[in-house]
Amino acid sequence: MSAPAPATPDARAIRAGLDLRYTHVDDVFIDGEWTTARGTARNPVTDPATGEVWGSVPDGNADDVDAAVDAARRSFETGPWRRLAASERAGYLVRIAEEVEARAEDIALANTRENGSPVAESRGAAANAASILRYFATLAPRLDTEDVRPFPSGIGESVVRRDPVGVCALIAPWNFPINLMAIKLAPALLAGCSVVMKPASPTPLSFRFIVDAVAAAGVPAGVVNLVTGSGRLGDALVRHPGVDKVAFTGSTPVGRKIAAAAGELLRPVTLELGGKSSAIVLADADLEAMSSVLVRSCMRNTGQTCYISTRILAPASRYDEVVERVTATIAAGRQGDPLDPDTVFGPCATSAQYDTVMEYVESAHAEGARATTGGRPARRGGGLENGYFIEPTVFADVDPSMRIAREEIFGPVLSILRYDDVDDAVALANNTQFGLGGLVFGEDQDAALAVADQIDSGSVGLNFFASNHSAPFGGRHDSGLGTEYGEEGLAAYLSYKSIHRR
Repeated sequence: MSAPAPATPDARAIRAGLDLRYTHVDDVFIDGEWTTARGTARNPVTDPATGEVWGSVPDGNADDVDAAVDAARRSFETGPWRRLAASERAGYLVRIAEEVEARAEDIALANTRENGSPVAESRGAAANAASILRYFATLAPRLDTEDVRPFPSGIGESVVRRDPVGVCALIAPWNFPINLMAIKLAPALLAGCSVVMKPASPTPLSFRFIVDAVAAAGVPAGVVNLVTGSGRLGDALVRHPGVDKVAFTGSTPVGRKIAAAAGELLRPVTLELGGKSSAIVLADADLEAMSSVLVRSCMRNTGQTCYISTRILAPASRYDEVVERVTATIAAGRQGDPLDPDTVFGPCATSAQYDTVMEYVESAHAEGARATTGGRPARRGGGLENGYFIEPTVFADVDPSMRIAREEIFGPVLSILRYDDVDDAVALANNTQFGLGGLVFGEDQDAALAVADQIDSGSVGLNFFASNHSAPFGGRHDSGLGTEYGEEGLAAYLSYKSIHRR
């Protein structure tokens, strides 16, 4: 793998002349306005492509959480939001979507500077968030239609009410900060909840444009609140007595802590956590077609995507062919400045993540895996010398017992394992504590579907993978609890009441 391409003149010009509204800020969004944070500590925001600090936000404290939750509680108990018809709230969601689209380029550039996502990826964030908002708006009739159910005995009937669950703590990760908050915010708002949002500490600035969109859409004060800070702030939010529900996307270790707190408090929680998904390449797979979707399905966002299939399971009869094709495809992807629209692979999002990924790469070498491309830190130049770049890597001759085959890496590393028959492939795919995604590549759709049915995972793609806003998305086992997207994702923000009458 060659060194990351030097920053192009256009990308350099964008970085030097970037004129975002938000860089160094002192405020949080509480009760309908930007207000100076109570906490005086600061969290820096670093560009992972250069290692340079370009922004900062308040590292909030318990007083900030109290103020945000109190505002959300007041709006929920005494404000108009939950009392609107769902169709009216849906109208607000559509207006938020329009305002998000109007801020698309600001969102993309801020997102890329925060986490190093290639700007071609980041430029889809606003459109995807708007699509999520519009999809949930279409579910309003399900809430506005009265649900009356007769007793089986015929003695009467029950009116089923779908009430908002209350004040929700929404916590998003750093890899897709916009979309992974939008899939929480949209159903919560449609249900009639009030929310306090906390983005991950590396990515606090891009989401301010979403808050601006909410305000511009006219959502009543207190319904949406934003605080920023470290994991300590998130813990205070999760445990706050004024919070009725928690939704979190992030790592499995942090998810376990949140689940323990929610269990102690008997508080509903939705958790979308880590993954170690497999792509099963069947003997009849079209490898050229597989190559066309490989990066998005197996190394999207420089491998920093929860559901991607980072283990590729190849039949022994075609193992060398699969290794050659995967290696060529990954090696051809351009690595460089994420602000360059032609960049496919950027840096790791943080210095800590860089260290974690390199530890896995070194363990793979030590355990005898063979790097067919990459397998080392990327040489840097053109202003990227201090960035967190690792060469996109493919390891062949991987044994299922190796760490890279068992543990989530969350970086630009693929492992190719060999299987003997389909039963062996399914056993390998299911030999993990996770259960989030998966892929089956094969020309015979019925045969591929039969294999997909055997994979113990919340989502499986046949010859491609994408999230469908109208279909449930959730993990099994160590990949989480509950569901996002679809009607099932809306149900997570509802509390049911049955009123019985004759």
